Parts: sequence; C-alpha cells; structure tokens
Amino acid sequence: MGTMTAPELDHARRLVDGASRIVALTGAGLSTDSGIPDFRGPQGVWTTNPDAEKLSHIDDYVASREVREQSWRARLDHPGWWARPNAAHLALVELERRGKLAAILTQNIDGLHQKAGAGEDRVIELHGTMADTVCLSCDDRRDMQETLDRVRAGETDPECEVCGGILKSATVSFGQMLDPDVISRAQAAAASCDLMLALGTSLTVHPAAGLVEIAAGAGAPVVIANASETPYDPMATVVVRRPLGEVLPALVGR
Repeated sequence: MGTMTAPELDHARRLVDGASRIVALTGAGLSTDSGIPDFRGPQGVWTTNPDAEKLSHIDDYVASREVREQSWRARLDHPGWWARPNAAHLALVELERRGKLAAILTQNIDGLHQKAGAGEDRVIELHGTMADTVCLSCDDRRDMQETLDRVRAGETDPECEVCGGILKSATVSFGQMLDPDVISRAQAAAASCDLMLALGTSLTVHPAAGLVEIAAGAGAPVVIANASETPYDPMATVVVRRPLGEVLPALVGR
C-alpha cells in the first residue's frame, strides 16, 4: 500500500467497520479483473470503438437487421460466459456473510455477484442480465444459451419462438426505460443504508448515479472507489483511487 493512499483506505475501512446496512453500487470497473472490459475507461469498449456504442441503442437494434446480426455474433463471444468472480466480488460476499451488506445495486449484466455467492435477493440488477433473452413484442423470457445454440446452428437473427418478434438480451439498452420496480427498490435501499460504497462506476449514467445522491442526502457517508474521477467525488466522504481487487479486500479485512 503506498503511503499516499493509506489514510483514505484506513478511513474507508473504519466506515465499513462501523456500518451495519452497507449498500454497494457497482459498475463495470468491478468486473475488469474478471476479463470483462469496461465501457468508458481508457481501454473501454466504447473508448476504443465509438461505433460499438451504436449497437447498444434500442432504436438501431429494432430498425436494423444488420445491427441485430452483429449483436448476436458479439453475444456468442461475450467474455462474460467464461468470466469468474474476482477478489472484489468475493469481498462483498464476505460483508454479506458478516450481516453488514443490505444490498448490491449493480449496473453490471454479467451475474458475477451471484456467481461469487451473493444472495439473489440482495442483488438488484439495474441494467438487467445477459443470462436471458426477452422478446420485444410479447415479453417472453428464456435462457440466453437456448437462443445462442440457435445462432450457432445458423440462425443469424433468431426470432421469438412464441410470436415471431425481435429477441434481445434482457439488458437495458440506451433508449430503453429501466424497470420502475427495480429502480424503486434500489432507491429505497440507497435511502436506508448507513454507508454507500460506489465501486468501479464512472457515475455518469442515470438514474444509477443518482443513487449516490440519495444515500448522501439521507445522511449516509459515501466511499467512492473508481480508477478515474467521477462527478460525485465532491459528495464523497472518502475517495480511493486504487485497483478494486486491492481496495475491497483491504476494506473488508480479516
């Protein structure tokens, strides 16, 4: 640990030690150690290929068969299928085991919190999950792997087996509304926590970023641990700029 950041880590750890209803808000930076690239970091998916961001807009997806075909090819090779939880995911599970963690509000779609052992009822997936498909017409949901098997068998743009509608992963694309029930659960968790940990998120996407404001407004201290600055750093009690694989195990301690 560099002497520069030791005081921040100590301060953050004391906050964790004193808290009993911790809420973690997690973003793509938490999964980079598992081999899943983030979006807005220096090597991010959208930083290195701005066109990739277009693939994430619902209007383009619905309008263009070509975009859908490209999306299905990308889903086949998504690193999330092979990714394993890392030290940061496991540290949060340890907090839960100690009865300190009230909820994980995650912007990630990779299911790594659950794979690490986090309680299904504690993980609120703000942006959905890549594990399922959903039909944009009839809302039929099923296991993504079923549909990917159809892609492997030669279907380039598989349609809904119930109604023939357009299928996509059960994630929230740009231009799509977030599930209001999911958001209200997340807001309630943020409003009732006694410590908010914002981990690996640039805090630029709303309404997820606004959850920090809700926690701070309710009087909870906020610890922000992210590789780069966020718009909410001035609101934080502590800001830590170190790799999350170091930070979280240090905060949880043994």
